[in-house]
Formats: sequence, C-alpha cells, structure tokens
Amino acid sequence: MLRSFNGRSPKVHPTAFVSEAAYVVGDVEIGPYSSVWPGTIIRGDHHKIVLGAYVDIQDNCVVHTDSDAVYGDYVTLGHHVICHAKAVGTNSLIGNGAVVNGEVVVGEYSIVAAGSLVLDNAEFPPNSFIVGSPAEARRETEERHHQMAKGIAQGYARNGQDFKEAGLGDVPEEFLMADATTDVPPPPERTSMSRD
Repeated sequence: MLRSFNGRSPKVHPTAFVSEAAYVVGDVEIGPYSSVWPGTIIRGDHHKIVLGAYVDIQDNCVVHTDSDAVYGDYVTLGHHVICHAKAVGTNSLIGNGAVVNGEVVVGEYSIVAAGSLVLDNAEFPPNSFIVGSPAEARRETEERHHQMAKGIAQGYARNGQDFKEAGLGDVPEEFLMADATTDVPPPPERTSMSRD
C-alpha cells in the first residue's frame, strides 16, 4: 500500500516491485529494479528516503529516518531489519535482524552482520565488516563479499519482476515516476545456481 502524507507522495520507478502487503508513505523514492517485500514499512513522513537501483528491502523491515536518507545501488536489507541510517553506500548488505539506529553512515561495499546493533551517529568507512552489539568494524570486506551482496540484490530484482508479472505488486499509477527512463540494465537471467 502506498500513501501520500502532508503533501508528500512516494515515487516509484516503473521497473520496481512493491508488495501489496508493504506500507510506503510520504517522501519515498524507489529506484529501478528495486523491491519492497511483504510486511515492510518505509515511512518518509518528515524526511526524504531515496532507494537507488537494485535495492531490496526484504520482509518485515522498518525504514525511517531523522534526516534525509540515501540508499545506494545494490543495497540489501535482510529480513526484519530496523534501519534509521542516513546513508547506506552502494553494494552494502545489512543482515537479518540487525538494528541500525539514527544518523548512521555505512560506507559502500560494507556488511552489517545479522543481529548487530549499530548505535546512533556511528560512521563506517567503505569496505567495513560491522559486527556486534554495540557494533564495530572488525575488518574489511573482500571481493567475495562484494560479489555475494551484488548477487543477492540481483536475485531479489529477478524475484520482484516475477512477482510483478504474477500481478502481486501494488503501485497505483499516481505513484509511478512520470517519464521515467533508466540506463540500468535488467536483472540477469535466472540460472540453476541462483539462490533467491
């Protein structure tokens, strides 16, 4: 379900998937091939939230912010993440059940481990492997982590297209980006090795 609030309305790229069981309200922009899954709430009531291309916000997440927030391309929020970050860099992954508190900055190519608790105002440079409660950057991510994160984002983009084709998306025309174009390529074809 998508809703306007105080004159602010979601804007969704026509290639994106928003589940009929998600709730997206206010000043939220959802980019090409991104996906928002059942039970998720994205609340842009007082500040803008921008999701880049290939962002997947998995089931039962809560996304809110205390200032304008930007999620780069190929970002994954795993199941049941609570995220108040103001920036999550491109090709980053926040693992299942993590809590990311207000004004946090997660640099590109980073991972927040499942179940971690990231305290308010924490800032992590690119390539951070963030673990614990309270969370700390314990080491740097490696190329295999970067490939895994991008693969997950691409897999969810493929799934989102499948769900759209099955009629399970919920984006009224009034919320679609007008005259939207993209130079972002479509998700790669599914292979027998895909794990979505």
